[in-house]
Amino acid sequence: MAAAAPAQSPVRVELADLLRLRAAGESLRLTAPRVRVAASGGHLSPYKGRGVEFDESRPYQPGDDLRTIDWRVTARTGKPHTKVFREERNRPVFVWLDLRRPMLFATRGAYKGVRAAEMAALIAWSAVANGDRLGALVFSDTEHHELRPALGLRAALRLFQKIAAESLWQPAEQPAQEIDAEHALLRLTRVARPGSLIFLLSDFRRLGPDAERHLRQLAGHCDLVLAHFFDAVEAELPPPGRYRIQSAGRTFAIETANDALRRQYRERFEARVAGLKALARRPGIHVLECATHADARTLLAQQFRQR
Repeated sequence: MAAAAPAQSPVRVELADLLRLRAAGESLRLTAPRVRVAASGGHLSPYKGRGVEFDESRPYQPGDDLRTIDWRVTARTGKPHTKVFREERNRPVFVWLDLRRPMLFATRGAYKGVRAAEMAALIAWSAVANGDRLGALVFSDTEHHELRPALGLRAALRLFQKIAAESLWQPAEQPAQEIDAEHALLRLTRVARPGSLIFLLSDFRRLGPDAERHLRQLAGHCDLVLAHFFDAVEAELPPPGRYRIQSAGRTFAIETANDALRRQYRERFEARVAGLKALARRPGIHVLECATHADARTLLAQQFRQR
């Protein structure tokens, strides 16, 4: 009898973990959401950019991206019409993966960073299967790696090697100089080409005062999916008591009996979620809520079309 595959660690990823996700990733078509898709002849999508070509105009439907209104047909017919686009192959798909210390935390399931790494692998395998160019920006408190968009299996493997590096999962206690997350976001605005589909995988904490401006700038010529990773304890403190928490090799205690503190804690999380949802009301920005106990492939399949 063949030996069972080793269980994946909840606190880090190995290269083999990412390779095992190939079939799951190839089953997803992440450049075409489950809404407004064509039955044949390629896939149609509300995601826009220079990586798409005009297909036809049709009557406007609630929820259509206002950027795609066909004003000439609308003026001629007196009724609003929407341009429908067919996505070109080789569209750049970009992964922006946050592996800073706060991402190395969970009380259920696996670390936020582990779930984000799994999602990055699924996106990579899907891009390879779809013939899209895959690029990435992977960063932690002390490391910053940029991978130019490229085609094929080699592009996915070089990303996996970066993600699985041991140094990302065993951060230094006191880094000499921390990398600013806002710098990583600024770099994304400079390396992401127009028409790219960009997945930002993060808990979206401490991004800096200009983060929203950078995201709006990107959304002007790219499509963004903000995958928000969180643990249940970050959304709501556990029942009143004293708890010992371990995160990224450090252990600390928290007291949860103070009602005012509990309320402030919950409101901070709700404010962060509300801010992301407000961004998602802008054309070209989409939010995906990702709990640490949830399956990354299931979350993506709920949002995007399956092959």
